[in-house]
Amino acid sequence: MKPYFTLSKKIVLTQYEKVKELCDVVSYSSKTNPLVTPILEENTGALFSVHLINELKHVKDKSRVLFLAQALTQESIKELIELGVCRFVVDNESDLNELVKFLNENDVEVSLMLRVKLKENTLKTERFFVFGLPSETVNNKIRELSKQKGVKALGIHFHRKTQNMSEWDLVYDFTNIVSNDVLKLVKTVNIGGGLPSEYANTNVAVLEGIYRRIREFKEFLNEKNIQLMIEPGRFIAAPAGKLVTRIIGKHENNLIVNASIYNSDLDAVIVPVKLLVEGELSEGTPFVIKGVTPCSVDLFRYRVYLENPKVGDELVFLNAGAYNFASDFCDLEKLETKII
Repeated sequence: MKPYFTLSKKIVLTQYEKVKELCDVVSYSSKTNPLVTPILEENTGALFSVHLINELKHVKDKSRVLFLAQALTQESIKELIELGVCRFVVDNESDLNELVKFLNENDVEVSLMLRVKLKENTLKTERFFVFGLPSETVNNKIRELSKQKGVKALGIHFHRKTQNMSEWDLVYDFTNIVSNDVLKLVKTVNIGGGLPSEYANTNVAVLEGIYRRIREFKEFLNEKNIQLMIEPGRFIAAPAGKLVTRIIGKHENNLIVNASIYNSDLDAVIVPVKLLVEGELSEGTPFVIKGVTPCSVDLFRYRVYLENPKVGDELVFLNAGAYNFASDFCDLEKLETKII
């Protein structure tokens, strides 16, 4: 048996409805798992956050795309507009200047969000790139853009890192970066993604507190006739996916499966989050679950309690639907995804 993913339509739609209860507009982050995108396009009113023109092939109706721009040119803007894209998020002045130039020279209308730089206390020096414009710049540019030809609606975008559980005082953060007069010019505020999913190393006890803060922020915005947009990816995609593998080797308390993090779970080294295992226990005999490659960091789980696993047994990882992209390390094959 080759390893494979399953992706549940039912769970995708259930997770979407959970997000919809928290906000006015949902824009699914398509990069998280592009196979989720057509499910949502067919069955919901979601928008789709897209970062590259390559990704647009997953969305039929391009007017539902929220394009997060990077290194815009007059040619790339023209291509996007001709495809039907009419919603943009801009996070730097260079791209903003290119877009304004295009609007001045062409008879088109777009909705535009400016991404504001938001301090994150968990960022480590030289590990993460910090997107966004300074708050003073955003305030000034919103005032200017309110009179800009071709801009039919303005918004503000900011983003919390997805598994960042500790920084959710949204009303406080927002009111400290956006002036009152600017709020009157804004139609939508997008808080980005950031809704966490459940992994072996996730403290799910804090989730309800996050939801409460989002509801407070929605109420704050709605009182000012501003819509709240959420840009989930992991929250919708992760629980809808499972990774089905088989144990092909066992020595001491080490289990070798017929897959690798490099073609199924790169999240394990990038974020890192560790996938839950179906049927894992809270105590007992601990096992290491190792991927098939010779790399020492090819580890699905360093310590998981299982009841007498044997070579040939199926081993299923849960919440595996987010960021399950593959590399070609060791000429690994890209795994099939079965939609269920």
